[in-house]
Amino acid sequence: MKRIYLDNAATTPVDEEVVREMVPVFTENYGNPSSIYKEGRDAKKLVEENRAKVADALGAQPNEIFFTGSGTEADNWALKGAARRNKKRGSHIITSAVEHHAILHTAQQLEKEGFDVTYLPVDEYGKVSPEDLKKALRDDTILVSIMMANNEVGTIEPIKEMVEIVKEHNPRTLFHTDAVQAFGNIPVDVKDLGVDLLSVSGHKIYGPKGIGALYIKKGTPVENILQGGAQEKNRRPGTENTASIAGFGKAAEIAKEKLPEHTEHMQKLRDKLIKGVLETVPKSELTGHPEDRLPGNASFIFDYIEGEGILLSLDLAGIAGSSGSACTSGSLDPSHVLLALGLPAGRAHGSLRLTLGRDTTEEDIDYVIEQLGPIVKRLRAMSPLDEAHPIDAAVYEHGDHHHHH
Repeated sequence: MKRIYLDNAATTPVDEEVVREMVPVFTENYGNPSSIYKEGRDAKKLVEENRAKVADALGAQPNEIFFTGSGTEADNWALKGAARRNKKRGSHIITSAVEHHAILHTAQQLEKEGFDVTYLPVDEYGKVSPEDLKKALRDDTILVSIMMANNEVGTIEPIKEMVEIVKEHNPRTLFHTDAVQAFGNIPVDVKDLGVDLLSVSGHKIYGPKGIGALYIKKGTPVENILQGGAQEKNRRPGTENTASIAGFGKAAEIAKEKLPEHTEHMQKLRDKLIKGVLETVPKSELTGHPEDRLPGNASFIFDYIEGEGILLSLDLAGIAGSSGSACTSGSLDPSHVLLALGLPAGRAHGSLRLTLGRDTTEEDIDYVIEQLGPIVKRLRAMSPLDEAHPIDAAVYEHGDHHHHH
């Protein structure tokens, strides 16, 4: 059976050109980049060539790009590194209610260390209001971290405008953005955005997993969070992941080159998918911003059913999607992003996120639209939930979330 993969926001397949760049590094260019003999120098050269490619794709200087093990590590480094290094100047941090857990859980950790964190709300479309940010700024605000685009509902945040507000208030207040979902899907230019720190990841842009990068604008005061050797200009110890760096560099180069056609292709199919789903599935609703959203993100709420059921049925039909719903995320709570949009817990459980990729075709979209209507109809017929009996949020709190299966 043909599989249709619509979970590109979770991860992407590795581009064949990227694999071709990586393979020889394992067997031929295997030196340790820190060694001074030929094999080491060759590996070092490879690392630096690919650092330049990642920098170029982000509009940065190569010496402002630091490789990490993931986007998550880059987020941790940005927040912990900036907060701890600047705590003599203040202890206030601002972030948003819809950030990725790599940011939210790091912020919670910093609260335990004595920092004061403000979590800005979002509107019904998942947008942070620059006005709210302006009001939240204090004399002791040292760091603001707002994501560039949301991973669940695809909403694009007004980063440039928010950076201007922060810098006008205090040029020394640092601004970080998690651009893991944005990079490769919309233009990401550090100079244009004006940010001090920016996180990216390889596996969201058709590169390998286990490699990310943090952009640290020249002169930005950030502490190291790992201790060890002198790699990454004394900033991030550990032997460089040379093969993955080679893959990440190639993926970044392709992403930059293919961006306009990639965006246009996905936007067209995304709009077709959204229109098709909303027209064929009754009691369905788009989540996230109708216009300012990632080109490949289509996210929905279906009343009276649970995301888990939709995913299992789609999987049987050969379609891979995702849900912010409890059963699929390994926790009983509905998605923090959907709750932040103001959706009641019961409705938030009926979520579906379909994220398109470079290889998604028009036929794929037609097939998904054709399959989804009957699936939702069947699940609703089997479910005791309806207008009279919406999901009782209290049931989830007691952990019996399979009560209606």
